[in-house]
Amino acid sequence: MKWTDTLDIAIELAEAHPEIDPRTIRFTDLHRWVMELPDFDDDPNHSGEKILEAIQMAWIDEAS
Repeated sequence: MKWTDTLDIAIELAEAHPEIDPRTIRFTDLHRWVMELPDFDDDPNHSGEKILEAIQMAWIDEAS
């Protein structure tokens, strides 16, 4: 997975952290959790606020 695979990342994060409300997550935690996903393989420096926001919004949609 790459940073642009926001929906796939959100699905995996929802499965890995079911106890987390994605509306309250800090971007530093979100970045770390994405990097820890087993299928994630992208440059840590290629993320930014827009990408993290897109992942967070997809995760919120998944959690609803």
